[in-house]
Amino acid sequence: MGVTAVLMLPLLLLGISGLLFIYQEVSRLWSKSVVQNKVVVITDAISGLGKECARVFHTGGARLVLCGKNWERLQSLYDALISVADPSKTFTPKLVLLDLSDISCVQDVAKEVLDCYGCVDILINNASVKVKGPAHKISLELDKKIMDANYFGPIILTKALLPTMISRRTGQIVLVNNIQGKLGIPFRTAYAASKHAALGFFDCLRAEVEEYDVVVSTVSPTFIRSYHVDPGQGNWEASIWKFFFRKLTYGAHPVDVAEEVMRTVRRKKQEVFLANPIPKAAVYVRTLFPELFFAVVACGVKEKLSVPEEG
Repeated sequence: MGVTAVLMLPLLLLGISGLLFIYQEVSRLWSKSVVQNKVVVITDAISGLGKECARVFHTGGARLVLCGKNWERLQSLYDALISVADPSKTFTPKLVLLDLSDISCVQDVAKEVLDCYGCVDILINNASVKVKGPAHKISLELDKKIMDANYFGPIILTKALLPTMISRRTGQIVLVNNIQGKLGIPFRTAYAASKHAALGFFDCLRAEVEEYDVVVSTVSPTFIRSYHVDPGQGNWEASIWKFFFRKLTYGAHPVDVAEEVMRTVRRKKQEVFLANPIPKAAVYVRTLFPELFFAVVACGVKEKLSVPEEG
């Protein structure tokens, strides 16, 4: 019996690995069929996540409209996409210059987006501007800029494109948000406020447009880190706050988030929280035991202020 059990274990693991591989391949092919020929608009396509979303949806056969505020970087992304894709299975991306922080021009740019194909099937609101600092040192002008880029810009674009989805009774809007739409982190008051506002808007919108078969999805990672930044090997045991903060800070890779966005579109999921167990636990603690959460965060602020920053 012992020898048989030893021999069965590798076979069992091999079988499970094979099933997982088959599942992943079927999911990948299914994802392509779901977005094939669909008009997909991606804002801030020149960011790390924007590029990965463009790659995933372009490979899937979507008709892309890529938006960004730098034409040279948009052109570079365009060249990268068409250089590796099969032209017989993909569409040439359309490029649109768009700066969501300049809310005065968003309405006109939305018309330009609609002129590309006449409709929009999937809108991926990806653009985001971050700022860090004590609340009393952040100017009102900067607060307003953050709200324009992270809240007013996306909702103006969404409102402009939404009527075509409602009239066609089909469409999906994806908001790439952040954990700070769920809870507030010290020294990020303006950013957290904009993310709370955006999440609140799209949560309400979800219920309003359900009767028109328009799906509203939110994807909230912790942070979307750069391609080559990995968590350091610091002394995590030095304090609970440092351990929590490291887990919160070093978020998901752009490739992982882009693939999750594709799964969200395919499955029409309403809400996705992309995080490891520590931030997820923090959200539940914030909801169920708010005083404990506030106490831990306050301790972290006191500790941060008492230790001079290196450099």
